[in-house]
Amino acid sequence: MRFAIGDTDFLLDGESHRVLSGAIHYFRVHPDLWQDRIRKARLMGLNTVETYVAWNAHEATPGDFDFTGGLDLGRFLDLVAAEGMHAIVRPGPYICAEWTNGGLPYWLFTDGTVGIRRDEPQFLAAVSRYLDALAPILVPRQIDQGGPIVLVQVENEYGAYGYDPVYLSKLEQMHRDIGLTVPFTSVDQPMGTMLEDGSLPSLHKTGSFGSRSTERLERLRQAQPTGPLMCSEFWDGWFDSWGEHHHTTPAAASASDLDDLLAAGGSVNVYMFHGGTNFGFTNGANDKGVYRPIATSYDYDAPLDEAGRPTTKFHAFRTVIERYAPVPELPASMLPGGSGRLAPVGATGDALEDRPTPATDVTVRLDRSTPLASLLPQLASWTTHQDVPTFDTLGAASGFVLYRTEVDLPNGGVLTVGTEVRDRVLVSVDGRPVGVLEREHHDRAIALPPVTGTLELLVEDQGRVDYGTRIGEPKGLIGGVSVDGEPLERWTVSPLALDPLPEAALDVLRALPITDGSVLAGPVVALGSFDLDVIDDRYLALDGFRKGVAWVNGFCLGRYWSRGPQRTLAVPGPVLRAGRNEVVVFEVHASAARSVSLLVEPDLGHTEA
Repeated sequence: MRFAIGDTDFLLDGESHRVLSGAIHYFRVHPDLWQDRIRKARLMGLNTVETYVAWNAHEATPGDFDFTGGLDLGRFLDLVAAEGMHAIVRPGPYICAEWTNGGLPYWLFTDGTVGIRRDEPQFLAAVSRYLDALAPILVPRQIDQGGPIVLVQVENEYGAYGYDPVYLSKLEQMHRDIGLTVPFTSVDQPMGTMLEDGSLPSLHKTGSFGSRSTERLERLRQAQPTGPLMCSEFWDGWFDSWGEHHHTTPAAASASDLDDLLAAGGSVNVYMFHGGTNFGFTNGANDKGVYRPIATSYDYDAPLDEAGRPTTKFHAFRTVIERYAPVPELPASMLPGGSGRLAPVGATGDALEDRPTPATDVTVRLDRSTPLASLLPQLASWTTHQDVPTFDTLGAASGFVLYRTEVDLPNGGVLTVGTEVRDRVLVSVDGRPVGVLEREHHDRAIALPPVTGTLELLVEDQGRVDYGTRIGEPKGLIGGVSVDGEPLERWTVSPLALDPLPEAALDVLRALPITDGSVLAGPVVALGSFDLDVIDDRYLALDGFRKGVAWVNGFCLGRYWSRGPQRTLAVPGPVLRAGRNEVVVFEVHASAARSVSLLVEPDLGHTEA
């Protein structure tokens, strides 16, 4: 088959074709759930699935690529093809996506000489290696070779970042050089000169917007007089940041804008069809004067919610799509009021899709706990440094780093971070918490009590900035640390091994005696066990806990924070097992509770009035 760009339409084997696509990021969905999410995209009436490729997830260290498990892009694309759908792939190299560092590996920035997202030899060499690694996955899965890929996007919203046609031209050629033959696209907002600045004549321009479709398409047509109109990011919701409200958009309004887009003859990629979750430490952040880390949930108020269930928006969008294209019949479970479950492909008889949602929440007591300090032999690998190193210098892409030094302060003093805290520091002396420094508050100084002993700084990277000029900045204690103006030196430092949590640390927790206490004083790690008969997606509620990280059966669910908006963490069904399960919580501060709950329904927090 052949896919091409015609004078007015996309052409599939020479016939006019409308792209009806939805975004599903394979790296935000448990791999055992990919097939379910893809099939539900088809049931909404879509014919295509779009995904970014997260470079930093695949090449965590230079030259060492991982395309296994939840990063098996080839398998994801094969499942798209098996569902009879096409695929759009957006390899970046920059993706934004509210993903840590916008998808760019942190190690690109460590020596300060690499010119990011521009015509700079070191950057282009790294991109070339990345694309070479993608070639065996993408090239044979193009539509002209019997695969699902019909479009590939070059860069991402570049017009909002800069203007460098030489860079874009070289990047386009690099994509061609690995054997990609399908049409290439660009995407930018139809505002100002972004569409022109972020593209080339050889790239098909598409727009990104979520409202005023008619007006946006007119601007797109002005920038590109011929070819099919396409909104390749139709924003149907928005992401959440910690401390803000849960963002939603009215289903009727979004559906109306989608109707306007399709009535104008446009093609679309719904962003997001299914948002998924920022598992582990993968969330990004924004900093436009105030640092705002992205929440763990990436529900996005999408047609398919974080748990993979159809929402009101799913049915509203399907009704609109049905006016322009045939849609499959919905199974009973996918109708309004249904469970939202689908039977496994090939299942017969009384299928999973007809089983009612389990109605029982499970309370789990964390009856084994120990201070973080007692697990450091299993979590830490210490090195010594004269001055405070950054996360990046230590090879720590994310998570927590513990800094220690000895101090003699008989009268106390004021501890100051030279330039900036990135991003949050728990300050302790001799194991006793003193206070917190927060980047969001522009904190840099804190009073220390009289102490002769160990100063300990537990630093958290809360998410690397994913958009704008602060992409790639180093993490940690920037500009050094001093007390009353005197630099502190001779540091012992270690990143904490938390994702995955080492089995040796779990063994220590399991061997602890059961504790009767009712509170947890942090930093502390606690473990509890629970039994399940019915395996299904659940939601971990940590009422009474303040801030930290949680795992179920060794799978890192991500960060929790009492400031919200989200009050639960998604627990994918495939992570759970029949019989005995384990939950582990790392609480940075303290908890008034020792129990957590596995809920049937999520709580993503309050919405804006």
